[in-house]
Amino acid sequence: MQTSWILCFTSVAKVLSRLSMRLKSTGRPSAPLGSRILTDRDDVFKHNMWDHVQWTEEDKENARQKAEDNSCVRIPVTEQGKYNTGAGQYWDSFYETHQDKFFKNRTWLFLEFPELLPLGAHSSDANGRQSGEPPSCGFSSDAETRGHQHSSITEQHRNGDTADCQQEDSTQTVTFPGQHAPFRILEVGCGVGNSVFPIVKSIKETGTYLYCCDFSPRAIQMVKEHPDYDRSVCHAFVHDLCEEMASFPFPPQSLDVILAVFVLSSIHPERMQEVVNRLSAYLKHGGTLLFRDYGRYDFSQLRFKKGRCLSENFYARGDGTCVYFFTKEEVHTLFTNAGLEEIQNLEDRRLQVNRGKKVAMQRVWMQSKYRKPCPLPS
Repeated sequence: MQTSWILCFTSVAKVLSRLSMRLKSTGRPSAPLGSRILTDRDDVFKHNMWDHVQWTEEDKENARQKAEDNSCVRIPVTEQGKYNTGAGQYWDSFYETHQDKFFKNRTWLFLEFPELLPLGAHSSDANGRQSGEPPSCGFSSDAETRGHQHSSITEQHRNGDTADCQQEDSTQTVTFPGQHAPFRILEVGCGVGNSVFPIVKSIKETGTYLYCCDFSPRAIQMVKEHPDYDRSVCHAFVHDLCEEMASFPFPPQSLDVILAVFVLSSIHPERMQEVVNRLSAYLKHGGTLLFRDYGRYDFSQLRFKKGRCLSENFYARGDGTCVYFFTKEEVHTLFTNAGLEEIQNLEDRRLQVNRGKKVAMQRVWMQSKYRKPCPLPS
């Protein structure tokens, strides 16, 4: 009994020691999802972002009431159809207006999603740490599982789980861009390339090929005109994920990774499942779908005014683009119904700070990893 108590005390001491070191760090917080913890409310305006923020019951109730209030007046049913049929035009106008100035390049990708690189490849972040190295886990209410989940999927990926799946190679008899690449990635809803170009920069000389698509022709045009666009490792194309008959330029079961970052939320909730089902069909057995998107009661949901709600937790912005806000349970159902198995499914709660205006905003994002299981041996 005494030995167990000593071991428990030692484990707690180690965790507190690691947390103390993180709080003193001035570099980028470690993955997954950061580890800059706000322990003193008086320090809130010292940084632009705080990680793993714990909501009180009062916070949750206030958020629920705000969402209920801003969704009580909905866009008339007779007007809702235009947001579906005109989605492509709305996003085309968005990119025409904002060009590549609206979103920043996602340099955090390889810290949170090391699965984007094939076995043996590395991508260094600003602090010189390589994505091939298992990162330390975050510290929050979910921390006890985060480190294990993140290290587990990274190890499985590095050890070649995809290669271990015995399957027929459907790519050998079909001619398509990137057909000879041993590792293939697809980014859906790529926009103007904020994920594309960090990936392109990191995959050269790794044998990896990247496909990227968006249903905005203007966005794809901007990707192709970018000076870092490299046709030898990347193929950009226009594609509507909701169009059942639209084909991809590669065969089923040919992808190692599918990346969906802030894209499924723009699709009507009633159509999301069919989209994920179709995407799943293009993953190899052992392939991974990486997902990041808006979470329920994010600041951006609570700031909507009355009359912008289309359906429960689904809104139309002033420019005509739409956005949905997910829960962990909805994400899990969406991907497991498509035949994928959970590797990671996290709710990322952060406090985003505008130090100039002295405003703190509670952000909620979902981050998930789901894998296509290997078929059982006959």
